[in-house]
This record gives sequence, structure tokens and C-alpha cells, in this order.
Amino acid sequence: MSIKLKICGMKVPANIAEVIALQPDYTGFIFYPGSKRFIADPDPLLIRNIPAAIKTTGVFVNEELEKVKSAILKYDLKAVQLHGHESADYCAALKGHAEVIKAFGIDADFDFSKLDAYIAQVDYFLFDTQTPDHGGSGKTFSWQLLKHYKNETPYFLSGGIGIEQLAELENIKDERLYAIDVNSRFELSPGLKDIGLLRTCKLILAKI
Repeated sequence: MSIKLKICGMKVPANIAEVIALQPDYTGFIFYPGSKRFIADPDPLLIRNIPAAIKTTGVFVNEELEKVKSAILKYDLKAVQLHGHESADYCAALKGHAEVIKAFGIDADFDFSKLDAYIAQVDYFLFDTQTPDHGGSGKTFSWQLLKHYKNETPYFLSGGIGIEQLAELENIKDERLYAIDVNSRFELSPGLKDIGLLRTCKLILAKI
């Protein structure tokens, strides 16, 4: 299976240019002030000038709907990733403006039936490690829990994925696995990506 790559949490312009040169499928910019990777009021051209083949993604947590719509227009975002308690109606209001990726934190107690209400309202789910900080923890969750996911909506896999986890992706025999989302395990410091590690990541994914 061909798994797409999303590189998330960038905020240093020169480093962003290096990441773009790797041609990932998605790039993530975190517009949540509570994140260590918060990109505060970037120059719109920094994001708008990224080649269209790379889907620029705004990451939001419980943001006002109109502010998300405004950011889509300002930065010409191709996707939005919603990491809070956004409702299905909230997601529906964004469909058509950009791809909608709804994130859920997964642990042993997660009830996958709560996804049912979102199926018609989102393009993808994103499964992350359950944390109080809405992601970016560097911790993985047990991928065995994915066996409880019964819907057909494709998903991004996130949560502490590093080089050592990539080989294990071959063990997930699931056509719904659309992309992996890498962040904290491919950094020199929060928001500054390790280009050498990311290059290795791409090479490994190409062989899966």
C-alpha cells in the first residue's frame, strides 16, 4: 500500500523551505496557541506559495468556526485538522472549503462508535495518542486498538511515530490507512524539523 506523508508542526521559515523540498503530501501548521509548535500570524505568502501538490493543512483546537474559515482563505489552506471537541455539525460547515480531518485521541477506553456521527461530515479521521495537550506528546498508542475501527473512512495515523515505528506499518494490513502524521520525533527542537531524519522517513515509506 502507498502511505502518504504529513509533516506537522513547522514554524521556522528556512526550515519550512527545507521540508517543502522533500515534497511531503501534506504539511501541517499549528494555529493553536497552546502548542509548543504554534505558528503565530505567519506571512500568508509563506504558506500560500507552497506548491499546490503539497496540501497545506491548518491545525486547530476548538477554534471559532469563522476564524477557521478566515484562515482557509488567508493562507489558501487545502485541509484543516481539528484536534478539539468539534462537533459533526462544525465539521460539516467546513466541508467544501477544505479537506476536513477530524482528530481523535485513542486509548484503551476509546469508543469508536462516537465516530459514526462524523462519517458524512469529514474526509478523513486522524488517530492520535490520547493526551490532555491535544497531540504532540511524542507517545504512541497501541495500534492493536485499530481493530475496533469498523467504518470505511480513511485515516491518518499519528502519535509519537518515529523511525523505529515505520517498519511496523507493514504489519497494519488496512487499506483505510491513508497517511502517517509525523511531528515531535522528527525534530531538533519544537517546530524545527530534522531534515535528515525526514529524508530517511520518506525512503522507508517508499518501500512499504
